[in-house]
Amino acid sequence: MSDIVEQLKKVRQLQSRAATAKMELHDFAEDLPVNWPKIKTIAQKTFDAFAELDAARKELAALEEAR
Repeated sequence: MSDIVEQLKKVRQLQSRAATAKMELHDFAEDLPVNWPKIKTIAQKTFDAFAELDAARKELAALEEAR
């Protein structure tokens, strides 16, 4: 059970990080074309945050299914 609790904590932390990255990307997009060279960096950061969140959610689902 503690593996599930730990994974759930990880998912919650990653959800927060992904939401922050999403808002940063949104705010950045509103200011375009200012700082347009940063598009790839900010988009990659957001992509990575959501990819990590997706993997953690899948791992949590597998742990819950295995119990």
